[in-house]
Amino acid sequence: MSKNYNSYESPFCTRYASPEMQYIFSAEKKFTTWRKLWVALARGEMKLGLPVTQEQVDELEANVNNINYEDAEAREKQVRHDVMSHVYAYGLQCPKAAGIIHLGATSCYVGDNTDIIVMRDALELVRKKLLNVMSNLADFAEKYKAMPCLAYTHLQPAQPTTVGKRATLWLNELLMDYEEIVYRISNLKLLGQKGTTGTQASFAELFNGDSQKIKALERSIAEEMGFSACVPVSGQTYSRKVDSQVLSALSGIAQTCSKFSNDLRLLQNFEELEEPFEKNQIGSSAMPYKRNPMRSERITALARYVMIDSLNPAFTAGTQWFERTLDDSANKRISVAEGFLAVDAILNIMMNITDGIQVYPEMIKRRLMTKLPFMATENIMMRAVENGGNRQELHELLRTHSHAAAKQVKEGGENDLAARIAGDPAFNITKEEIEALLIPENYVGRAPEQTEEFLNECIKPILEENKNLLGEKAELSV
Repeated sequence: MSKNYNSYESPFCTRYASPEMQYIFSAEKKFTTWRKLWVALARGEMKLGLPVTQEQVDELEANVNNINYEDAEAREKQVRHDVMSHVYAYGLQCPKAAGIIHLGATSCYVGDNTDIIVMRDALELVRKKLLNVMSNLADFAEKYKAMPCLAYTHLQPAQPTTVGKRATLWLNELLMDYEEIVYRISNLKLLGQKGTTGTQASFAELFNGDSQKIKALERSIAEEMGFSACVPVSGQTYSRKVDSQVLSALSGIAQTCSKFSNDLRLLQNFEELEEPFEKNQIGSSAMPYKRNPMRSERITALARYVMIDSLNPAFTAGTQWFERTLDDSANKRISVAEGFLAVDAILNIMMNITDGIQVYPEMIKRRLMTKLPFMATENIMMRAVENGGNRQELHELLRTHSHAAAKQVKEGGENDLAARIAGDPAFNITKEEIEALLIPENYVGRAPEQTEEFLNECIKPILEENKNLLGEKAELSV
């Protein structure tokens, strides 16, 4: 397909989001779902005794997917109402059922119920991609669970951890996001057929005030559309807090992935880890040697967009008047769709990166060993005390030697702390004894064990339960 250079095209469509997510928010998905809802309404009304025939329901069902868009668009130019234009177009294709399409319903019956269905399907796609990212990181964490590396607090060197244990920090936040997404999916409810102000007055008229039949109709529609229930009460629309809660969950994913991408960008600067870099990829137009972390940077950028975008539904929810106002419509059709498209793009990149993180063990060890003598001072002090030294005096001497060695490192020299201590008779310890204490694996605490426990107890059961969704790969378009 040739590119259109004459009008604006969303980068979510041309560069970032997957075809699957783009389809979920497409006009085709929207309007076919409208028709499925009209079928569900007619079928339910027929079963409950309204003058709707099986022949009419069959006619509607046969024309769900072959939408006559030209007729709908022409009609909308006349009446300026999208729902009624599609009712009209559907009726042209279904002349026997034309008179019962949308019977008793208001526009939000198709509009709002479709929005919920679309969000459910989009959340399911997000859930699948989250699982694949989690699976990739679980493999990475297990592989490197025992590889010591320098850890940081305040971005200053701290006690060592392992490469795998650090990966569990990213994975744990993804787990939190996964649990939130699952919760949101399981708690989504359709609007049902609530009428213009949520009182179901039109259906009370149709069913002669029979509340049991009205409630049975809602149950029938919910079941046909794959939901356990409809919301118990509403105005004309479902509460816009639902959009806010869903976008908040997407924002949580963005926050997690932003932290991951920032960590990886720093580690790539340290030359310890590196995101995938393709054979013909160009890092810089001016500096041929560069290997910029462009994938991670893109995650950071898109995540920033999602976190800000999540404020849109929050403000919309907070400014709905009484039973409904229309200031939600233009905002929600942009903010909800783009929130999902952006998170889809983020997870595509996350799948791509986590499937091919490059690890440089020698650089990891070199960086750790430049700092390990400082971290070993407590062990050195305890060994010197065993050799007859005074703990308080040794502590002061270690402080002095450490600061001197650190100054030398900062000025470009080697870390000679071990030699300084070995040369001080107060410690009564040889350089060989000190070097025997400088084994990185002895300073990582329970990191390997913690990694194993976390993977076995928290991650692997979820991956096993959803193994049919795993194995997805993500190729980036640019």
